[in-house]
Amino acid sequence: MSDLRCIFVTGTDTHVGKTLVSAALLHNLTRPHRQVVGMKPVAAGLEQHGDTWVSADAQALRAASSVAVPPELDNPVALPEPLSPHLAASLAGCRVTVAQLHAAQQALAERADVVVVEGSGGWRVPLNDCETLADLAVVLNAPVVLVVGLRLGCLNHALLTAEAIRADGLTLAGWVANCIDPAMDCIAVNIVALEARLNAPLLAVLPWSDAPDARQIQMTLPETWR
Repeated sequence: MSDLRCIFVTGTDTHVGKTLVSAALLHNLTRPHRQVVGMKPVAAGLEQHGDTWVSADAQALRAASSVAVPPELDNPVALPEPLSPHLAASLAGCRVTVAQLHAAQQALAERADVVVVEGSGGWRVPLNDCETLADLAVVLNAPVVLVVGLRLGCLNHALLTAEAIRADGLTLAGWVANCIDPAMDCIAVNIVALEARLNAPLLAVLPWSDAPDARQIQMTLPETWR
């Protein structure tokens, strides 16, 4: 078994498939018989199920995890409004900090071999007036998987995000191309352009689907993760 302990999943933007990819990573990582658990540090935008409000993202990660944990660990911050974490937290009358999220991740790491941490929005999304989710990834010192939502503008977004990840001293361990716009032209050419420029392995190409299933996604994981 490798010494992999944590993976941080980020995206080129919001709604590019981070939850889908994080769940697929969990399913693929259980094949080497690991105990794996997903984590959504901050979920902003809850859905009402009966008398309770829940995060659909956190629920999807729980369904893909092989370890059951208390919700205050795998989703320590759940905010009602679908806004940037710092804005949603302000409206909820609370403040989110990297230290708070890191403590929850450390507790998860004691219960599982690998923790897959799904970010919110893009790389630099603010948590409060001085910290971002990128600061959490830096504290975790985790390899990063970048989800590229394939649509017009994705080349610039992907390359800038990869540049920022490396500028923060972290490893871009791989990326996933997710076809989120079925009308996008030249998808294959764009993927080739990204392969030539991102300098990281392509873990999977996800075709357009209106009902994607993370259990069916086969990923080419780095050898050191197997």
